[in-house]
Amino acid sequence: MTMQESKVRVAVIGVGNCASSFVQGVEFYKGARDDAEVPGLMHVNLGGYHTRDIEFSAAFDVVAGKVGLDLSAAIWAHPNNTTRFAEVLEMGVPVQRGMTHDGIGKYLDKVVKKAPGPTDNIV
Repeated sequence: MTMQESKVRVAVIGVGNCASSFVQGVEFYKGARDDAEVPGLMHVNLGGYHTRDIEFSAAFDVVAGKVGLDLSAAIWAHPNNTTRFAEVLEMGVPVQRGMTHDGIGKYLDKVVKKAPGPTDNIV
């Protein structure tokens, strides 16, 4: 299998504003020419992999309003407020309950509700 036939599988841990921009960016630039100069990227094609080769395979969060949603919907869920610059269709990647570790910060704790239940078994 050549690099052009393989995918770069990505798991998103924390579906916040940065993840929203990343998911949108992959969608936005998937049709860009290899030699195109595009804002926000140094290279559309890096080491034989194009941005279209990025495949989101898993996503994790701890916010009740995101867990259980498809990644394409969770990137817009509260409290995210990233500018919408690409239409992201349903991806078939459900956001799973991630580990809370050391809790939710004291300011964010007033904004979001932690998803109930234990961490999903991700092994």
